[in-house]
Amino acid sequence: MTKTKLPHRTLAAGALLAAAGLAAPAPAMAEPYRNEIRNEMGRCQSDRGPAIMVTVDGIKSSSGKVRVQSYRATSGEWLVKGKWLSRIEVPARAGSMSFCVPVPASGSYGIAVRHDVNGNGETDIRTDGGAMSNNPSINIFNLGKPSYTKVGVPVGEGVKSIRIQMKYM
Repeated sequence: MTKTKLPHRTLAAGALLAAAGLAAPAPAMAEPYRNEIRNEMGRCQSDRGPAIMVTVDGIKSSSGKVRVQSYRATSGEWLVKGKWLSRIEVPARAGSMSFCVPVPASGSYGIAVRHDVNGNGETDIRTDGGAMSNNPSINIFNLGKPSYTKVGVPVGEGVKSIRIQMKYM
């Protein structure tokens, strides 16, 4: 696994796009955090859980990259820098994209998605998009990250399917 670090800026209009530096967890990894994985859809077959099948809708263009990150849905880990479990990053495709995000065990997890439209690795608030599991309400008047209780998705031993709607400013 190759680890790459992309520069991140924390912006006041943050939660939506800051969350978009997202991740996805993987089973039985050597390290509990910061695992960059491939989008292996076969890992979301019903007998290969635990995992989250994430469908991201509303991707506005095929430029840049989409990043999906998973976190444990706890106050000490949700959107905490360096506490993402797994990350899948792929070239963007306009419309909908699906991701298989394995998780280490059953429990509650949050998913954060970011569309880095120009692929520069930075949060460009006017163009980039972001989203989170359970589609919490976030807008310019409601800044800050939503609580882990709003984004938490219960995952058992199987595969949990969710849909996430991208949001752009």
